[in-house]
Amino acid sequence: MSDMHSGFPDGFIWGAATSSYQIEGAWDEDGKGPSIWDRFTDRENTIWRRHHGRVACDHYHRFRQDVAIMQQIGLGAYRFSISWPRILPEGTGKVNKAGLGFYDALVDELLAHGIEPWVTLYHWDMPNELFYRGGWLNPSSPKWFADYTAVVVERLSDRVKHWITLNEPQCFIGLGYQTAEHPPGLQLDFSDVLQAGHHTLLAHGHAVTVIREKAKQKPNIGWSPAGSIYCPTSPSLEDVKAARQATQAVYPKGLWNNRWWGDPVVFGHYPEEGLRVYGSNAPRFKDSDFETIKQPIDFYGCNIFQGVSVYAGPDGNPVPAELAPGKPLSLYEWNQAPDSLYWGPRLLSEMYKLPIVITENGVSIGDQISHDGRVHDSVRVDFLIDHLLALKKAISEGVDVRGYFHWSFMDNFEWQEGYKHRFGLVYVDYENQERTIKDSGFWYQELIATNGESLQKYLSQDANPPPYVVKESLKYIEANIHEVFNVKSLAAKLNCHPDFLSRRFKQYTGTDLSSYIRQMRIERARDVLKRPGALIDEAVEQSGFSDRIHFTKVFRKLTGLTPGQFQRQFQSMMESPPDGVGLKAENPRSTSS
Repeated sequence: MSDMHSGFPDGFIWGAATSSYQIEGAWDEDGKGPSIWDRFTDRENTIWRRHHGRVACDHYHRFRQDVAIMQQIGLGAYRFSISWPRILPEGTGKVNKAGLGFYDALVDELLAHGIEPWVTLYHWDMPNELFYRGGWLNPSSPKWFADYTAVVVERLSDRVKHWITLNEPQCFIGLGYQTAEHPPGLQLDFSDVLQAGHHTLLAHGHAVTVIREKAKQKPNIGWSPAGSIYCPTSPSLEDVKAARQATQAVYPKGLWNNRWWGDPVVFGHYPEEGLRVYGSNAPRFKDSDFETIKQPIDFYGCNIFQGVSVYAGPDGNPVPAELAPGKPLSLYEWNQAPDSLYWGPRLLSEMYKLPIVITENGVSIGDQISHDGRVHDSVRVDFLIDHLLALKKAISEGVDVRGYFHWSFMDNFEWQEGYKHRFGLVYVDYENQERTIKDSGFWYQELIATNGESLQKYLSQDANPPPYVVKESLKYIEANIHEVFNVKSLAAKLNCHPDFLSRRFKQYTGTDLSSYIRQMRIERARDVLKRPGALIDEAVEQSGFSDRIHFTKVFRKLTGLTPGQFQRQFQSMMESPPDGVGLKAENPRSTSS
């Protein structure tokens, strides 16, 4: 296992990401059909200063130059998306050979430079012809996507091993079908929005099936949702519990959550809380749909740009913390929360038990070329240092993170914000298409060359990693809280004396070990009691108590309520949900990369 004084794991993937519409340009060349973004940018009052992606970074003509820069930086992997209308101009039917040829050449160029291609099949640019047929509202859309996937896999899978099906359905459905900020620019009833979302989940499942059936070498498949990342304001058990609860919640009238999207993909069903919260707006589906949606994936992608800090309110429920005056914000006014790269992977890994890949992480700032001809983006360098130290901490504590892709490789068209924002490691002059590696790109070069060892210089000399017995105790308690054990039996498993274990635990955490175990048992019991129809005996059994009388006594002491009172109070609150964390955190990004 790694620790905070080592590099990242051997084989860790260091990469950068882009998307087709944001960089390629050549919007109508060589047989490409129009996408929904091509049409959307033609409308009045949709894009900042009427910008568009018709030329963007001209990557379509300059990809060989760009790949050479990637090699100079030292990227081990490059995540890019395929333009669906470049492959199938009408979305279905006749294949555009020139479009396939572009990606064919790009993959060859990457491999020739020692860079592993990671292909994203959908990053928001649906063929406009399919919008005329209903887009994601059409029940045939999963089949369209499957057929498109088959064309790409047939052509590229002899060299491409890494596949991502969909990028951020929360965004392209929520912003495209609910708020009209993105194409197709609709504001539909929420039931229709959720129905379109259900079709995207089916599309994901169909695509995974196609890749596994048709890939010419063993594929590595994942997807890349957005969701919300919640970080506790303090390391207290109560605040950590609040962050975990917020991470797992589904909020009314909003799509910005993790479980509504993740549970069908990983577990094969919608979360009960989501069905209750959405009620009659929930999509129509057949049970057999989930047999399609739940296909085995190899990793869970995380796009993380900010985090929402929460603390436990008087009732234990999460409350968003107010940002302190002067707190660093990006140009997007997103909260710069380095801990999001610790808590995001940790909590999502807890939920879904899958390896994590950070598929996007970055910051928008107002970069410019200085008098010396360089781009001194020190804010981005500091952002990377702080966030990657947090990611390193998660890995050191056992979270299985396989790779990190910086967003983005180069500055690009930032959706409805036009060219206002710069996220890249490489500066792009949009007038003459000159590229300049920023200071952050050279910093990233050193990081990659040392596999993260260069972060060591930024660690505080007072950094105090948890002692082995403390780290292993925390892991054991979390994994086995449903079992009956105590400090003495836990110490026996760790081959140490109970007094030594208790003393070390108290020194490091500030909490008595016996008290910590009791608190964790009660937290598990509270979770059980929140489930509709749960019995108190179930809570006793699943929280590791030996008998109901002792359980009730401890529960009342720690919560001030009997188990039955807690259950009734929670049900009452759910029947009349207050305006709370959901309204403040439901859409923490007005747009997305």
